[in-house]
Amino acid sequence: MGEISFDSNQNNRNANNKAELKIFDPQPCCCGNDSLAGSVTVYDTECGWITGEIKTPAGLVPQVSANLTALDILGGWKARWGINRMNYKINPGLYAVGNPDEHSEVLVTANYKMTFDALRKELAGLQVWILVLDTKGINVWCAAGKGTFGTTELNSRIGKTRLAQIVSHRTLLLPQLGAPGVSAHQVHKQTGFNVVYGPVRASDIREFIASGRKATAEMRTVKFTAYDRLVLTPMELTGTFKMSLMILGILFIFNLIQPGAFGITDFYAYAGALIVGCVLTPVLLPWIPGKAFAWKGWLLGLLWAGAVNVLNGWPGELSYSWLRALGYLLVLPSISAFYAMNFTGASTYTSFSGVMKEMKTAVPAIVVTIGIGVTLILLNALFRV
Repeated sequence: MGEISFDSNQNNRNANNKAELKIFDPQPCCCGNDSLAGSVTVYDTECGWITGEIKTPAGLVPQVSANLTALDILGGWKARWGINRMNYKINPGLYAVGNPDEHSEVLVTANYKMTFDALRKELAGLQVWILVLDTKGINVWCAAGKGTFGTTELNSRIGKTRLAQIVSHRTLLLPQLGAPGVSAHQVHKQTGFNVVYGPVRASDIREFIASGRKATAEMRTVKFTAYDRLVLTPMELTGTFKMSLMILGILFIFNLIQPGAFGITDFYAYAGALIVGCVLTPVLLPWIPGKAFAWKGWLLGLLWAGAVNVLNGWPGELSYSWLRALGYLLVLPSISAFYAMNFTGASTYTSFSGVMKEMKTAVPAIVVTIGIGVTLILLNALFRV
């Protein structure tokens, strides 16, 4: 890809009233830990997805590939599982895809690497600028709610990148899900740039631009498919690891006090309740009766508790006492309900006020039922009641 610079010849600019473009040989990323002097965006020159630099009146702008490498895909997978999740981000600033000029569109996104990758992989063959805001490594939707994808940061980033010197137009394309955090009229008032909200999904950005920035109803529709929910479940699972280790540690101690108090049945009963709450409930969310996430998780958890008892002899003679069977019916659905309720933070179905209302009802009920159920199980395990 070639490098583009803007001719600074004052006579030409006055005569044509616009910059003249010149194509130069590309400057590939060099080795080292810091970007070259004069860069608009500070970046690590060893980043494999940076392929060169483009010269502009404001300075050098890193040029990025629209193709994801195996390392990009691996990094996204690791972030899904919570590995280095909070540090999976890029430096904020201005980036170039292809060979954009002063007339090219400016797309705005977050500095969460997975969000940035989801956008750039849809831009192959286009010549655009990407203005990356400092959202502290959080995706657009969540950052808009937290205020980091917001008016102040957008205005600041426009100034820091000297964007007005790089493009001749004054239009920014923002993702629709970033709208709650941005006051368009304040952006225009303070920077002179107009805000246009693009489609919900990055996969529609090419068609949106080609149609003259016109969005269809489909582009404006927020979807939350079974697949969308499924890919979020690894983070739900990894969030349970610490608590699960603590629970297993407690069971181990009880086994030291009373050998054989807890065994494989208790392990798979708990693991199943966890999977029901963290995976099955999110995936099956629209088809489970009720509105509250905790209720949905409780219903599936109750089915799992019943299945555990069936696997151990019910309705005939159980391999453990009825006291433990009743304890499972109280504890396992509550565990599933608790973990299902955690998914409210990742869902498009909920609002903050709705989540708070649900928690006020669900949390006390979960605490009480788990308390009673655990008491019954402990009585059976330690005293053979």
